Amino acid sequence: MSYKHPWVYHGESPKAGRKLLLLQVDELTFALPLIYRLIHPAEIAQKSDWFSSRVVTADEKQNREYISLVELLQGVTQERKKLTNLIAPLMRLNQSMNQYFSDYGWRMVRKELSQIKKRQKKSHIELSKDLIVKLKAYMEQERLDSFDQTIDNLLSEVESFKASDFQQYS
Repeated sequence: MSYKHPWVYHGESPKAGRKLLLLQVDELTFALPLIYRLIHPAEIAQKSDWFSSRVVTADEKQNREYISLVELLQGVTQERKKLTNLIAPLMRLNQSMNQYFSDYGWRMVRKELSQIKKRQKKSHIELSKDLIVKLKAYMEQERLDSFDQTIDNLLSEVESFKASDFQQYS
């Protein structure tokens, strides 16, 4: 069961569109390195509109919000490694991040996180040109729309041939 942590807007919440969410347990693998990188005081100077005004005006050397957020991030990281229940530490972390980032900033964080998740789902395989030509010919012959479908179809055919060969010799 995935508990959704809604973003609490600092300004007026948008009337249309999808509501912002804070981090979910299943996003931590991708999100933690991104959050560590984005909360650094050097980022605050470069992207001040991403952070709450309290964070932007805080003393860089004694930024309590930053120190507290790093401690919470470390706590969630440790709990995740122990494979324990993350709901309570994640809720504290999410509340802290809700105070640390501006509405606009969190929207940008979610956008970057979405891009990271998308990249993680894809992989690239290099193929020779002659193999690509053969695959395209097979795609046309079988009226398939993508390389994914084509390869999946070929693999299915191989599996069915193996199964029929096994039955034949049994």
